Amino acid sequence: MIFTHDTEHALGTVVNLINTGVAAGGEERLSDLEALRAFVDRNRFSGVTDLNPADLTEVRRLRTLFHDVFGAPDVAAAVALVNGIVGAVRTTPHLTDHDGYDWHVHFFAPGAPLSEHLAADCGMALAYVVASGELDRLRTCEAPDCSRVLVDLSRNRCRRYCDSRTCGNRMHVAAYRARQREAAL
Repeated sequence: MIFTHDTEHALGTVVNLINTGVAAGGEERLSDLEALRAFVDRNRFSGVTDLNPADLTEVRRLRTLFHDVFGAPDVAAAVALVNGIVGAVRTTPHLTDHDGYDWHVHFFAPGAPLSEHLAADCGMALAYVVASGELDRLRTCEAPDCSRVLVDLSRNRCRRYCDSRTCGNRMHVAAYRARQREAAL
């Protein structure tokens, strides 16, 4: 484990949020409150109860800001983006041990709206990545027709595709076929 459990969970949440963005076919995958509730449930948020249209709007706005961090050209740009995200919300760091996990830190104020919850916890997870000199672990899938993001938590930093079963497999099959065609010549 490179980061603590809660940081890795928050990074996974950031990736999942960014990847709800507009699909190649133009379909928004965070289209309504039902989709937002499904996102909250999938990512096991604690303390999120009611959701409203303002939550959906703010989460989509935050998704764009998080995506910008993954595309930051250098550390200074990433720092400015992360500082903007966490500086825009009230943070109330506190220890908690919910849902069977040992003690860990939450940065959002109890009862905070979903967007503040995301900005505080996920923003701090991105801050830890940048502060530890690991910005290069935030990547975009290398498959030419994919724009999904990923966090490479592998020991040797070798992860290239958002999903090894889809993009990774597709790219490996394409490379194999290209080698077969080359060998046949």
